[in-house]
Amino acid sequence: MEEKYPMRINKYLAHKRYSTRRGADELIQMGHVTINGRRAVLGDKVSEKDAVVVKQQKKNYRYFAYNKPRHVITHSPQGNEQDILGVIDIQDVFPVGRLDKDSHGLIILTDDGRVTDRLLNPASEHEKEYIVTTAHKTRPSFAEHMQKGVDIGGYVTKKCKVTMLGEQLFKIVLSEGKKHQIRRMCVALHTDVVELQRTRIMHVRLGSLKPGEYRALTGVELEHFLKDLGLSDAPPQK
Repeated sequence: MEEKYPMRINKYLAHKRYSTRRGADELIQMGHVTINGRRAVLGDKVSEKDAVVVKQQKKNYRYFAYNKPRHVITHSPQGNEQDILGVIDIQDVFPVGRLDKDSHGLIILTDDGRVTDRLLNPASEHEKEYIVTTAHKTRPSFAEHMQKGVDIGGYVTKKCKVTMLGEQLFKIVLSEGKKHQIRRMCVALHTDVVELQRTRIMHVRLGSLKPGEYRALTGVELEHFLKDLGLSDAPPQK
């Protein structure tokens, strides 16, 4: 679909894959964006002929693999709840995506706002792997039905990969992430989830991290992660 001009500056920067809209707003507020030589402000619109310049900001972004414990929520705690940012000792990062309160396992933490849309956008179809324990023995046809797609109430899930590890234990690889998707899929196939752990996001694996522990993504692992997300430090091109 062809984008229409004039276009809001934050949408333009997102369209050029330089940043998310939220990240673009931050760049604008910090004075790092100009339009035809003038400092951009929030709400500005640009045409195809406008000269948009983003100052190169050399920032050492940080990326972490974190093992979220059960009963810790991803964000927005209420009452006596604890969220990830309230229990870790890393400053100025945020979780990308979410795991529900009763689930545990791998979640990415970063200070790079470009990651969010690229990782979570359904069109990207990035793989996420989970180990699931069910409350009851599954039927012989369980894996087959899960892989074909399950109606979870007005929506049929995409095809996925399922490997049975036992009568009440299986591994599932999804390329989408509807709210409580795996739990809803299991309910539709006549069982409940008693434990759900995410073990992989794309090439990043949970590994030996214990609940509450984290490690920085570095080396080849980080290179694969950024490459798969199509991230680059190059400025957008018109």
